[in-house]
Amino acid sequence: MCFPAGEFRTGGADVLLGTARLPSPTGEDLGGLEFWISAEQFEYWRHTRLVIDAVPGRGGGFSLEAPTGRRFLTRSELCGIEVY
Repeated sequence: MCFPAGEFRTGGADVLLGTARLPSPTGEDLGGLEFWISAEQFEYWRHTRLVIDAVPGRGGGFSLEAPTGRRFLTRSELCGIEVY
């Protein structure tokens, strides 16, 4: 889900995955977009590289990206894990 800045509360049980810059369709800079995940989900995905793209298409009905004509597409790749 995509929320306007400040409308999704995060806390100690959440992990910041990263920040991305995404230009608007008119070319203006929308600023840094933060991507968060719950700490519980992070433990499950911690050895995975996640790539999040904004691509043409319909987003989720309640998500902020829905009226823009773009949606988020997430790809994952398992990273190498050394076991001792």
